[in-house]
Amino acid sequence: MDFIFIEGLQLEAWVGIYPREKAAAQAVEINLTFGVPDAAAEHDDIADTIDYDRVVSRIRELLAERHFNLLETLGEFLVGVLFEEFGAPWVRLSIAKLGVLRGVRRVGVYIERGREGFVPPVWPSAAH
Repeated sequence: MDFIFIEGLQLEAWVGIYPREKAAAQAVEINLTFGVPDAAAEHDDIADTIDYDRVVSRIRELLAERHFNLLETLGEFLVGVLFEEFGAPWVRLSIAKLGVLRGVRRVGVYIERGREGFVPPVWPSAAH
């Protein structure tokens, strides 16, 4: 299996439980890695893979429309989008709020999920 990664996707999202977080969208950074069929490399055809441009566009569209209380819920939602809309068999993501606490650059979550029966890859220790 091959993997596509999208790193450093920065956008505004409605996420948080505090009144200030519900009053305005805030800056988040999303990093994604997801499995794609080996056929993409074999056939050199975009139809055989997941189009990362469409993934980014869809995430931007969805995050502009709704509010999430927790980053964990937002992350699980994005995993579901990659599974259901794009057919990814495995997803690893991180989502971080940027500059929400004094003296802290980022706070966030890591989530890794595979479809039932999928054995996730073993990553070298240097991978995120």
